[in-house]
Amino acid sequence: MQNTPIGIIGGSGLYQIDALENRQEHRIETPYGSPSDLLISGTIAGVPVVFLARHGRQHHLIPSEIPFRANIFALKQLGVRHLISFSAVGSLHESLAPLDMILPDQFIDMTRQRKNTFFGEGVVAHVSMADPTCADLANVFARAANEVSKKQGFTIQQRGTYVCIEGPQFSTRAESHWYRSLDAKVIGMTNMPEARLAKEAQIAYITLGMVTDFDCWHPKEQHVTADYAIRNLMKNSQHAQEILLHFLQSLSEPLPESAAHSALRAGLVTPQEHMSEEWQTRIKVLLS
Repeated sequence: MQNTPIGIIGGSGLYQIDALENRQEHRIETPYGSPSDLLISGTIAGVPVVFLARHGRQHHLIPSEIPFRANIFALKQLGVRHLISFSAVGSLHESLAPLDMILPDQFIDMTRQRKNTFFGEGVVAHVSMADPTCADLANVFARAANEVSKKQGFTIQQRGTYVCIEGPQFSTRAESHWYRSLDAKVIGMTNMPEARLAKEAQIAYITLGMVTDFDCWHPKEQHVTADYAIRNLMKNSQHAQEILLHFLQSLSEPLPESAAHSALRAGLVTPQEHMSEEWQTRIKVLLS
């Protein structure tokens, strides 16, 4: 049985999990400020989890306002070593239609305004991002997701590149075509620097991209608008909860160890004995 809690970050449309039992709210302050909202711990199918609504439960944060560092640090403080992120995305490929899903394994980061590391201010670390997601965790999750997708009639793809833009505006048509030329499968606004920070915190990370639209490149399909995306978000949210429940119900043994669990240890440059007391406290959390 899984002993450490599995982290769950809910994106647009996924602000709570109906199957969550034994709920306990946590108001956490971190060295990087407050998280997006209260963290909710509990169990699903007997498995310990910690849930956080990325945009806040009232969806009051635009992507660039999300306190990514506080979110990841708070999850690590509560013992999370495996993290599943749910995110609304636009499709950049004919093979992914609205209501389909994807487990990206690569990212292109086009954001410009976000703090994307825990480090600096006297402490240096260079963590590898060659493999930003955990393939082992993705494989376990994909098996459950595929079973649900067959019953519900949508497609789920494993692997592909996610382009993360700053937002909050959607792409121009020229940008959308350019992103397609980079061989990206989907576009979103929230998985960076989330994936970077998870790796620095030695958390095995995957994200389920839930397709709401074709962005604005498609010559025949409707261009993305907020109201159009939100209609599909509600349907995606139902499917996401089914997948998550099936995944957790199917866990018969603890999740596998991941290369991410030693990523910071391999990338930390500044000796711990040369860090300030405050930094030594932070490092203990990140290395735990």
